[in-house]
Amino acid sequence: MRRIGIVVGAVSLFVTVSATASVAAPALDPAGTSTRDVIEVQHAAPSRPLLAVSHRGAAGHAPENTLAALDAAHELGAATVEIDIQRTADNQIVLLHDTTLARTTDVETVFPDRSPYLVGDFTLKEIQRLDAGSWFAPSFTGETVPTFDEALDRLEQLDLNLFLEVKEPTLYPGIERAVAEELIGRRTWLEHNPPWKPRKLIVQSFDWDSVRRSKSLLPAVPHALLGRVPEGRIAEFSWAHMINPNHTTIDAAYVDRVHEAGLEIMPYTVNDRARMDHVLRLGVDGFITDFPDTGRRAIADFTRGRDAIERAATAVPAQVRY
Repeated sequence: MRRIGIVVGAVSLFVTVSATASVAAPALDPAGTSTRDVIEVQHAAPSRPLLAVSHRGAAGHAPENTLAALDAAHELGAATVEIDIQRTADNQIVLLHDTTLARTTDVETVFPDRSPYLVGDFTLKEIQRLDAGSWFAPSFTGETVPTFDEALDRLEQLDLNLFLEVKEPTLYPGIERAVAEELIGRRTWLEHNPPWKPRKLIVQSFDWDSVRRSKSLLPAVPHALLGRVPEGRIAEFSWAHMINPNHTTIDAAYVDRVHEAGLEIMPYTVNDRARMDHVLRLGVDGFITDFPDTGRRAIADFTRGRDAIERAATAVPAQVRY
């Protein structure tokens, strides 16, 4: 059963402080190294609304990781979107899922002799020449690969929350610091939504060492581990806020184990309505989907059913006259 109301268990939020400094807003260590201690602050974990996170913008409705996909997510009523980022040859951060440009752009036509078309082999100017929309549908012809900066601008305009996935960080040493610098330069992303709303920002990756590095740079920002953390290792990651595994790898016992550790769980990528209903019954806090419209309907139906059961269970029986 998913937690309802205020959870009495504690979630771990790590902040970093020097021996003489007090806990303050997150800041980068300009030297690139740190001797600061990590301290653990315990706080109660409120129950946030169930959430259908719109995957790669809204990948079921528009070309993934484009501004058009962010617009589509907003139009479909999504509260939160997930995007993927990588780094170009000239150290610019762009929205792309694959480590190559071949699947989602016309790079093979524009640059026929640049195989294997790795993102990190192209400059931003070169990538901006590519069509990132026509592969999805002719109506999106001319859609470009946006920069992280452009995506944040659009997200702010649309008032959307963000799950930010750092893709293959081992290919881009230092990308965690570049991301942190961008976010710290936009202080709104370091602010927290109230506990009855979805989280403003989650930074996540399949590379758990990268997630830990990011957390050390952005201690006030919630972070998530992508993939299924073995039950015996969950306690190692008390500094995280979420574990987000593939939906095919979990059951109710695993969801309970994550919750017992004080963490949230939002599996990916749940596109079938029946599977949405299934993971909701397992007790997850939400899920990631290409189809946020379907996800919102599934959550609305589940919530109505759950609330009806709770009302029936707590109803005071009418007095019986004899």
